[in-house]
Amino acid sequence: MSTGTRDVRVCFVGDSFVAGVGDPSGLGWVGRVVAASAARGLPLTAYNLGVRRQTSVEVAARLPVEVPPRLAAAGEPRVVLSFGVNDTVMEDGAPRVDPGATVEALHAAVRAVAPVPVLLVGPPAVVDPAQDARVRHLTAALRSVCAETGVPFVDAHAATAAAHRWHREVVAGDGAHPGADGYALLADAVAGPILDWLGAPVSDVGAAGTPAAAP
Repeated sequence: MSTGTRDVRVCFVGDSFVAGVGDPSGLGWVGRVVAASAARGLPLTAYNLGVRRQTSVEVAARLPVEVPPRLAAAGEPRVVLSFGVNDTVMEDGAPRVDPGATVEALHAAVRAVAPVPVLLVGPPAVVDPAQDARVRHLTAALRSVCAETGVPFVDAHAATAAAHRWHREVVAGDGAHPGADGYALLADAVAGPILDWLGAPVSDVGAAGTPAAAP
């Protein structure tokens, strides 16, 4: 199937980084990846389903409601997940979500949209050293689970942790989110793996490409 006749529809589901909060251009990393896909010759029907402050558990809980209506008629449905930073925020002396619960939320999310292929973009770096250590630990756990389950994983933390541009933008913004230049850096890091994944024909989805109904 040529890219000119493909019907690729992608739900980008996650937190405020997926929504592009802080980017005055309104593109975030998702909009830039979608534009890069069109430039490569593969236009997408893209749905940005990012919600501020949501944890992995909250993202997984809304997948069965939000994803099927958007992908039911797709020739090639895909889901890109991204979460984790909010899980590592401390509340009442503990992270909002335990790393084990984040891992289970990933499993639940994959089950919720099966057999639609899923890719996970890990959480980016944060400026607080203690929280960033938790983000780094969570990233390692998510990478390991993805390797075991065959879910493609893109390491956003590695791309941003040592990047002066990223930290400068976050500090200049609201302390959590970058501006346009920071999102451009993140998009540059994740676009290649995502577009390579989208470029491969989908062979493990039913003829109608319909996500499984919610259990």
